[in-house]
Amino acid sequence: MDKQYKFDYERYDTLTALPEADRQLAQAAKEACGEAYAPYSNYLVGAAARLASGRVITGSNQESEVFPAGVCAERSLLFHHQAHYKDDPVEALAIASLPDERECYPCGICRQVINDSENRQGRPIRVIMTGRDSATVIDTAVKLLPFTFRL
Repeated sequence: MDKQYKFDYERYDTLTALPEADRQLAQAAKEACGEAYAPYSNYLVGAAARLASGRVITGSNQESEVFPAGVCAERSLLFHHQAHYKDDPVEALAIASLPDERECYPCGICRQVINDSENRQGRPIRVIMTGRDSATVIDTAVKLLPFTFRL
C-alpha cells in the first residue's frame, strides 16, 4: 500500500517578515558565523537556540585537518546545550551561513541530532533555516527527518 508524507511549513520571502523573536534568533545565528573555523570549505555556519528561559546560546561549525573530525554548527550548539543547559529546553533553533545566497539546511547527521534533542526534552524544536533574503521554518525537527533512527 502506498503512503504519502506531507507536512506544512512557513515560507518567508524576506527576513523582515519573520516574527520578531525568530528574526532576532536568525540574526544571532548569522553573527555566530563569525565564530566558525572553516579554512578548508570556507563555508561558515552559525546556529542560535532560544531556550525556554529566554536565554540565547550559539554555536558554529569547526573544521579539522583530519576530516571528518570537524563538527557542524547545529551539533556544536546542541551538544553544548545538553552539557550545560539540559534542564532549559530548546524552543527554537536558527541556522545561517556565509556565503548566504541560499538557505542553510541541516545535514543528515544534524537532522538526527536535532530529532534526538527533541526526544530527550520531550517537546518540539522550531527550526528556522535562513538565507540572505529568505527563510523556511518548521515547527518540529521530525519534519526534517520523518524516518529517524531510534534504538
